[in-house]
Amino acid sequence: MREEPTRSLLLLDANPEERRLISAIAGRAGWSVVGAADEEMALALLQGPHGREVLAALLGSWEAEKGPQLITSLREHRPSLPVIVLSHGDTVSAAVEAMRAGASDFLVRPVAPERLLEALAANADRRRAAGELAPVSEKLAPTLDLEQLIGAAPDFRAALAVAAKSARNRLPVLIIGEPGTGKETLARAIHAASLRAKGPLLALDCKSVPANIIDSELFGHEKGAFPGAFAAKTGKLVQADTGTLILDEIAVLPAETQELLDRVLATGEVRPVGLNGSYSVDVRVIATSSRALPEDFLAGLTERIGATTVTLPPLRERSGDIPALARHLLQRLADHAGIRQLSIGNDSLAVLMRYGWPGNVRQLAGVLFRAALQCEGNSLTAQDFPHIATQSRYTARQTDFTPTMSAERSDEVLAGSPGITLYSGDGHLRPLEEIEADIIRLAIGHYRGRMTEVARRLGIGRSTLYRKLGELGIDTAA
Repeated sequence: MREEPTRSLLLLDANPEERRLISAIAGRAGWSVVGAADEEMALALLQGPHGREVLAALLGSWEAEKGPQLITSLREHRPSLPVIVLSHGDTVSAAVEAMRAGASDFLVRPVAPERLLEALAANADRRRAAGELAPVSEKLAPTLDLEQLIGAAPDFRAALAVAAKSARNRLPVLIIGEPGTGKETLARAIHAASLRAKGPLLALDCKSVPANIIDSELFGHEKGAFPGAFAAKTGKLVQADTGTLILDEIAVLPAETQELLDRVLATGEVRPVGLNGSYSVDVRVIATSSRALPEDFLAGLTERIGATTVTLPPLRERSGDIPALARHLLQRLADHAGIRQLSIGNDSLAVLMRYGWPGNVRQLAGVLFRAALQCEGNSLTAQDFPHIATQSRYTARQTDFTPTMSAERSDEVLAGSPGITLYSGDGHLRPLEEIEADIIRLAIGHYRGRMTEVARRLGIGRSTLYRKLGELGIDTAA
């Protein structure tokens, strides 16, 4: 068996506790962490006998005065060394400064362990483009109305139609989609369109919370409930009373926690750890998962939160939405200081439309952010995205390209055609009933599931609309 090469991470952080924390996280993925308290020590380590084993550097903090010089010094000794920055504060402006100084990636404190490991893997793999600034790009997308969510692909409009109907009630919702498809963005849009919009909106990333404290995070605990519980804590379910709680990646919840959550949703009563009594709450749960809930997930909870399921398609299955998405994201970038307003040419859009986007919309946002920072002109061209082709050549994933998009469809999209897809991938017109179904889905999403208004705008009676829904197999149940 071939021995795995040593992977070392050079960590620059003066705080020894932070160095221990990062070391523990990186160690899970087989990284050996070498810590440095200052620039002098970091450069000495790079030039030492094991310096070549260092595959990435992580700056534990970003200072506008010292950061650029520090990156320059590291790159003088190792020109290709990926430099990842951790930072507090104004993420967008700090990211712009760090990227212009030569940083490869940018993470925001507190960083989830999974985020850090993803960044290390992306930047240490020479076959892949540098990190795509996912946490930063997410900051560029404030809460949007359902009508403002960009996309005209049939599956995406169908998802919005279900979301629009679900916004009108208090029942739980399950949103399923690959990482980066916009699950949390959609969850926030559902909350904003609901009668709970003025109530609190909280989110909990289940995969980033250790299993031994997830009950405390969700339900709260009393003082002295367990070793280390020096004060009482209010759980997220109580904090979100009268509002909405987003549970990201709910599938990772321990079995015992699943049972407790199911009881809360059934009774509206939350019992903090160590308390004999309970609190009555009126909270809506919107859960997300990157895939269908596993078979061993609690059946009752699956039925309860999955009664209304919204499935977001991956970006590679709605390539026709990329031009509108790209222009929308570039406008978001221009709304922040330090980033110019840029247009994007059809040659660029054609390149982006034919890529598989394994990181979905989140990756697209990061790619555009990086290209905008490096662009010297007023418009992005195909030459601003060379790494898209590079990734495809090295990884050879079937989803890296989307060859099924016909030239007719590509030209149609780039010409700014209406949001309804008229042609299939082979260039032929789609069946009339499919086009009609798309129009109805678009209308349901646009008018937030108000079926009387949908029927009026389509020029048909309400009973006719429901008959068509049945004939076309359109599910708007929420």
